[in-house]
Amino acid sequence: MHYFVYMLAGKRNGTLYVGVTNHLARRAGEHKDKLVPGLPKRYGVDILVWYEVFTDINDAIAREKQIKGWNRAWKLRLIEKDNSGWNDLAPGLV
Repeated sequence: MHYFVYMLAGKRNGTLYVGVTNHLARRAGEHKDKLVPGLPKRYGVDILVWYEVFTDINDAIAREKQIKGWNRAWKLRLIEKDNSGWNDLAPGLV
């Protein structure tokens, strides 16, 4: 089984949300359909702009906590390293 740490944005340089899931395509869809309560729904954060894949849930949770502790500039650099256009990565998921 795979686990994913992911970041969502409402728009380029907008509000960011970091989460972890075992089914990224489903979770991204839930965010787009506003089924996830809290910050993503409240601020319209539904563009999948970054993710990493893990085989161990504990590693994924540790990475999520690490990124949540980062300052905003570090998160922006992480996104822009592989997704400088802030493209929605969800449509390419299986």
